[in-house]
Amino acid sequence: MFSYYLKIAWISIKKHWGLSLLMVTAIGLGIGTAMTTVTVNYLMSANPIPHKSESLFYVRVDSWDVNDPFDDGKNPPDQLTYTDATNLMKAKKAFRQNVQSQAYGVIEPDGEDILPFMVSARANSSDFFSMFDVPFIYGGTWSHDADDNKEMVIVLNREINERVFGGENSVGKTIRLDGNLFKVVGVIDTWQPKPKYYDISTGAFEESEEVFVPFNLIAEQKIRRSGNTNCWKPSGDGFEAFLASECVWTQFWVELRSEQEKQEYLNFLNAYVNEQKRFGRFQRPLDNRLDSVMQWLENQEVVADDAQMMMAMSFMFLAVCLLNTIGLLLAKFLGKAPEIGLRQALGASKATLFAQYMVESACIGIAGGVLGLILAQFGLSAIESLYGDYMKGLASLDVTMVIAAFVLSLLSAIIAGLYPTWRACNIQPAQQLKSQ
Repeated sequence: MFSYYLKIAWISIKKHWGLSLLMVTAIGLGIGTAMTTVTVNYLMSANPIPHKSESLFYVRVDSWDVNDPFDDGKNPPDQLTYTDATNLMKAKKAFRQNVQSQAYGVIEPDGEDILPFMVSARANSSDFFSMFDVPFIYGGTWSHDADDNKEMVIVLNREINERVFGGENSVGKTIRLDGNLFKVVGVIDTWQPKPKYYDISTGAFEESEEVFVPFNLIAEQKIRRSGNTNCWKPSGDGFEAFLASECVWTQFWVELRSEQEKQEYLNFLNAYVNEQKRFGRFQRPLDNRLDSVMQWLENQEVVADDAQMMMAMSFMFLAVCLLNTIGLLLAKFLGKAPEIGLRQALGASKATLFAQYMVESACIGIAGGVLGLILAQFGLSAIESLYGDYMKGLASLDVTMVIAAFVLSLLSAIIAGLYPTWRACNIQPAQQLKSQ
């Protein structure tokens, strides 16, 4: 019976092809607009590391000015001071822990074929790579001893390895960064989490770094730090004074495997802050935070308000398209009043007629969904062209979004077809036959 309904629907669509095309276009425009904004919001708010997001925690403590609270007292500072980050690292109270900061430097390749060039860098601890599941193609991370001993080691990404070493296994070779020789211990594969959850201090959708070096080399001034820095009182003159200051510029992550480990670490943080209070620091009320990955992204409002507003507006546009579709379906189905009256007189039930016309509505919805997917892909390509690298990886339809588009178009068409179909099925056959 369903195949018969499909056949009848196809005949009806071809017979009224102009009206059907208008309905498919209306639904396609609505679906295309909605799916463009939904896809961007979906990928922006996606869990970047779903299998570990509940065991990775971003650490925050309130070291800010007692008379001028950070974020009006709603949140502690987004980053830690160098003093606190290094103290927490030395305590080694977590299963894994990582202190990090953005950095940069100039690579000076051997030979005259390649000119020196600037690279983005990350100064981090050795646990960084295992905590965030960074994939390696050659070698691996440096050891904990390399962190403690401030060894001159480096991990390159695939692009830098290809540029400097032609893509071959460069583990064990040396590379000159800012005039210092670093030993290559690993080369990572292409890795670009979206959002860049491990450090969103300067943007959640920035490119991942090109080279990675031990964090402790910043104190030795073997690598130049960069990134977001906030201070609530003067840091003093010189780099050593800056390191000892109350300026926040480091990010600190811990990996805790259970709720018990989380509670134990929070107790340790509270004890640490109370100890620092006795030294005259941390004069604000106790406010230590351990935010999971998704809690941290939500706290930092990674999905911008304007993106959510655009999504809401796109669904309003979809609603307008559905209202137009309802009007077109109503005109089409009521135009079949004589045919419907005759079929009812010959014994066709209202349920049969209702099912047939709902199948026709569903077919129009699926066709609109196909058109909507095409328009959505054009829309996403336009967004990527407009925003460039910022939207790279966020402007593409995955399988989930394709399925969602078809489901949304099908539901939209069915909803749009309910009232016109109900009106058509309630036509009085006697009245129609008498008028013929």
